[in-house]
Amino acid sequence: MPKIRTVLAAALLAALVVTLVLTVRFDGYYTDPATLSWWYGGSWALFGAAVWALRGVPARQGVALVLAGAAAVAATGLVAPPRTSTDAYRYAWDGRVQAAGIPPYDHAPADPALARLRDPWLFPEGAAACTGPDRTRIAPAPADGDGDGDGTVRCTRLNRPSVHTIYPPVAEAYFLGVHALSPDGARLKPFQVGGALLSLGVTGVLLLVLRRRPGTPWTAALWAWCPAVPVEAVNNAHVDVLGVLFAVAGLALVARRRRLSGGVLLGAAVATKLMPAVVLPGALAGVRRPRDAAAVLVPAAGVTALAYLPYALLSRDSVFGYLGGYVEEEGYGDAAARDRYALLRLVLPDDWTVPALVAVTAVVCGYVLWRGDPERPWSAALTVTGTAFLLLTPGYSWYALLLVALVALDGRWEWLLVAVAGAARYVTARAFEERDVVGTTVYAAAALAVLAGWLLRRRRSRRRRRAPAGEATGGTTAPGARRSAAAPTRSSAG
Repeated sequence: MPKIRTVLAAALLAALVVTLVLTVRFDGYYTDPATLSWWYGGSWALFGAAVWALRGVPARQGVALVLAGAAAVAATGLVAPPRTSTDAYRYAWDGRVQAAGIPPYDHAPADPALARLRDPWLFPEGAAACTGPDRTRIAPAPADGDGDGDGTVRCTRLNRPSVHTIYPPVAEAYFLGVHALSPDGARLKPFQVGGALLSLGVTGVLLLVLRRRPGTPWTAALWAWCPAVPVEAVNNAHVDVLGVLFAVAGLALVARRRRLSGGVLLGAAVATKLMPAVVLPGALAGVRRPRDAAAVLVPAAGVTALAYLPYALLSRDSVFGYLGGYVEEEGYGDAAARDRYALLRLVLPDDWTVPALVAVTAVVCGYVLWRGDPERPWSAALTVTGTAFLLLTPGYSWYALLLVALVALDGRWEWLLVAVAGAARYVTARAFEERDVVGTTVYAAAALAVLAGWLLRRRRSRRRRRAPAGEATGGTTAPGARRSAAAPTRSSAG
């Protein structure tokens, strides 16, 4: 039977790799999002089947399959240029600006002061070059009509070319490093390769953590084989994967009581993308002494501040760039805007959604701080992060990379449906006129699935507690096992 499951898992993994290659090569985000959604759906279905088959594979063969599959799945993201996001073009531009000795926060890409750094790859010339759906026309400057003074019409592949960069300092340092290591003419391929390597690094950290839990290497495949990884971390080369690597490694160190070094890595995660700050309550799960909490929070805050310091000293403008404008643009400050807080708005008036968001978040954070297991901080972090996603209902699918990694650490696979909802909101909704309705529907379905998973796990936990010790372990118990089974244990926070 184990041999059959091993062969089945390998076959399903191979089918997943082939499907992902076809999915990434299909350039339908702008022209045919409905068909692209079917490719996404097929990839996720094969992913689920492959992970299910892996659960029956012996541990040693399972680890080998996870590693081989991680490399193959990550490689599928390299078969085409970015398909569903233009963010990586901004990464390349920010790296180029820094290499020229200019702080990335001082000028927007459309600023004439940076005209000498433009090239036809990032800034196509001529009216015909502006017809692509991933192109943005550079707003003409009053002085010369095009911002360059040569009368040439220019567009750019960068999104939001008229605003300053939004990325935190560790991300900016990464952009500069990739630029410095990239050969001439490589364009975005080095960023995609960097994303693949970082995703494999996350897989390695997961396996190191999970080896302490016998029989559970399969959960690492929830990250390593997840379709979101090759699509968002590799093909679209989102820098979020760097923050995920820091966050996962930081939580792993905190779990081993190495709070200082864990706090340093968590601070680096926050200084990469800000969003990983949501895992900090999980890092403090079950902590009772203020000095233990400070051992995590102080280095995290210190690393974040120190990362910003050199940029703050060198920049003439704010190092927070377009952050405030982005928050406003995405509707986080206006509950009635777009489809933000979609699930809360189903049951509450718009004016109540933000207070409800704050209240629910506070309750969840308080629960995991009090009831969380300090040896499994990722469990509490998953509860807080997943709840935040359901409350905020973000429209960008790559945000869920952090959630996927936490699921792989914890094993509560039902939370992956929140990542599926994010992808459906970002891609599938484009095929419908009522995009907000689609977004609300898929997030509501994910919330119901998470609730069902919680109820089922709670029911099983009660059954195990009620069963005699011998029955719960399948028969004979070793000396002392009955007493150990009756000993109180701390909750895993959800």
